[in-house]
Amino acid sequence: MVRSSSGIVAGLTAAALAAIGFLAYQASADVPSGLGSSRAADSSKTEAAKAPRDRQHPTALPAASGTGRRVVYSVDDDRVWLVGAGDRVKRTFKVTPGTVDPAPAAYVVTSRSGKITGSDGVAVEHVVRFTNVSGVAIGFSAALNDTPSTPAPSKKLGGIRESREDGTAMWEFATIGTRVTVIK
Repeated sequence: MVRSSSGIVAGLTAAALAAIGFLAYQASADVPSGLGSSRAADSSKTEAAKAPRDRQHPTALPAASGTGRRVVYSVDDDRVWLVGAGDRVKRTFKVTPGTVDPAPAAYVVTSRSGKITGSDGVAVEHVVRFTNVSGVAIGFSAALNDTPSTPAPSKKLGGIRESREDGTAMWEFATIGTRVTVIK
């Protein structure tokens, strides 16, 4: 008995689509909660008011910046804290923000790139992205030439630039799924 080739192709196509559907379901079932979105699973928003600061220690971790292992980024102070277990600050450093700021909230690291060209045309490394604002990717990166640049206000840029040394520390600390708390 000879089968028509269109019947065989239809059967193979149906089997392939069923297998792809099953694998897609399995993959989505295994993704940690919050990883597929730019918001953390624990979506408790950080207060929009400026987090309290220690006036005698301006580089101290601000109160009300969350708990546990995380990256804390202050859009008002242009400062980052890498916070380890027990709320201990492992490193803090100044950054140069892009022209588009993320809203104060809790996020997670959603993607990373070793070396790319930034949207401003500068070669960057250790890119750690955690959200998008109106189609603009927001994340930390270090310019390969290690010179801070002031972004052109006419461009929509989400790169938060850090020194290469700080970029390496961020890269080692902020893997996929790491919490990022943005405060004022």
